[in-house]
Amino acid sequence: MVLFAAVIISFLLHCFGLSFHKIIFYVNVLSIQNLSKNYGVIQALRNVSFEVPEGSVFGILGPNGSGKTTLLGIVLDILKATSGQVFFNGQIPTYEMRKHIGTLLETPNFYHYLSAERNLAIAAEIKGKGKEHIDTVLQQVNLYERKKSSFSTYSLGMKQRLAIASALLGNPDVLIFDEPTNGLDPVGIAEIRDLIRRLAATGRTIIMASHLLDEVEKVCTHVAILKNGNLLTAGAVDDVLQTEDIAEVGAIDMQALAYTLQSMNSYSSMIKNENVIQLKYPTGTANLEAINQYCFNHGIVLNHLQLKKKSLETKFLELTN
Repeated sequence: MVLFAAVIISFLLHCFGLSFHKIIFYVNVLSIQNLSKNYGVIQALRNVSFEVPEGSVFGILGPNGSGKTTLLGIVLDILKATSGQVFFNGQIPTYEMRKHIGTLLETPNFYHYLSAERNLAIAAEIKGKGKEHIDTVLQQVNLYERKKSSFSTYSLGMKQRLAIASALLGNPDVLIFDEPTNGLDPVGIAEIRDLIRRLAATGRTIIMASHLLDEVEKVCTHVAILKNGNLLTAGAVDDVLQTEDIAEVGAIDMQALAYTLQSMNSYSSMIKNENVIQLKYPTGTANLEAINQYCFNHGIVLNHLQLKKKSLETKFLELTN
């Protein structure tokens, strides 16, 4: 049957003047299908399903206790799922496949009295690969000039960057980080965010769990939002966390204003309050001048006209509450 299918495909390609090497069959790097995890009567994950596109920075976002770390533990075979399946590149992952994933799951754990260079040499020895990449990964995380310094002299941000350097040993195509900015000061957070952006620019797929909306907004291309083990939504960040323009309008005769606005048809929804009417638009599409002109042309003089935006934080709280 497989041979027959191959012959048919080959014939069709020949008819259209194509060849196998000119066709790229795209698959998602990671596919989570109906994943559940129970700890006795506690259900940490409930039938979670989503896909991680190749080359994306995929954020798994949710409050503490939402199931993010449990999900990553199952992906990396640290935990066993109660039900469901994980696929890498369309295949059930093997031990050898998982060895090609760079991970940062806990607080950096290095020998305090050893240098960064020596700590990475030990990490490479344990992994069985990556010794030849030590100088390269230290340069990638901006620690090459401090490679001879002991780990104990590093700031928290530098320690976290060294942990990411360890994850980069062996030049993996997929990186998985659990709360990579946890406990860092604003400078350290900015350093890790910049590093993640630079790593993403090399074409790697990065999967990161976080409870910080701001972190996901600034570095991620895609997101899955969890709450109490349930997947609330997943997709491109711009779609999932899409904000709205809100035009507030008011006039002396609010009833006449509402009646007039009903025929304008350019907004997505209307909310009538006592003193103002809110018109909601997709982000960047509200035109206050056009609203004012429309009302004036229909005999309504506005005494209030203001543009507001629904914040990402508001959107996130709506999703999780």
